[in-house]
Amino acid sequence: MSVKIAASILAADFLILGQQVREAIEAGADYLHVDVMDGHFVPNISFGKMVISTIKPIAKDQNKMIDVHLMITNPERYINDFVEAGADNITVHVETCPHILRVIQQIQESGISAGITLNPGTPVVQIEETLTYVDHVLVMSVNPGFGGQSYLPQSANRITQIKNRLIKSGLSEKVEIEVDGGIDLNTAPYVIKAGATVLVVGTAIFKNGSIAKNIEALRKAALLAGD
Repeated sequence: MSVKIAASILAADFLILGQQVREAIEAGADYLHVDVMDGHFVPNISFGKMVISTIKPIAKDQNKMIDVHLMITNPERYINDFVEAGADNITVHVETCPHILRVIQQIQESGISAGITLNPGTPVVQIEETLTYVDHVLVMSVNPGFGGQSYLPQSANRITQIKNRLIKSGLSEKVEIEVDGGIDLNTAPYVIKAGATVLVVGTAIFKNGSIAKNIEALRKAALLAGD
């Protein structure tokens, strides 16, 4: 799988959100990543379906996917709301879903793809039984809740563990491995070599100068890491 870049709008300037979303898409971002936080499962509150419905026309016009990461308790209550708002993929945490396969099925039956994720302190074995059913796995390389955190070095090993499980199950060409948290020009090569196929990037795209130049640099780093 070629490496994709998902621009995380949590780091965008919300005074000019539409403009920055367009810039990211025009610069080659493959996905728009939306972090939804409830202040309960994680110690922060972000935004909800109204933001997704606002950026959906921009993404749809360029045939780009809106990748929604639900860091909330009882996510099954809100799946339909986020689908209606324009989500193309919804990722849920294994820690918030005692009936995780039911929630994955609920997402997929709504007509979109489903992902599973887990906190850095949760053993990878906790998601092993879900791998046959999901479209992607999201590896958190920071403790979820806030943007701009530093990458946790043990994340590469966790990515490799998941990659090996996918290979063993014959799923490595079907299931994407996303990584989210502290991804920049320095850390991207490590996670790509470990097996990541989607880089979720916020601060390194939106906070440091030109969005287009930042994405171009990330793309080059990904190509070099994949050689």
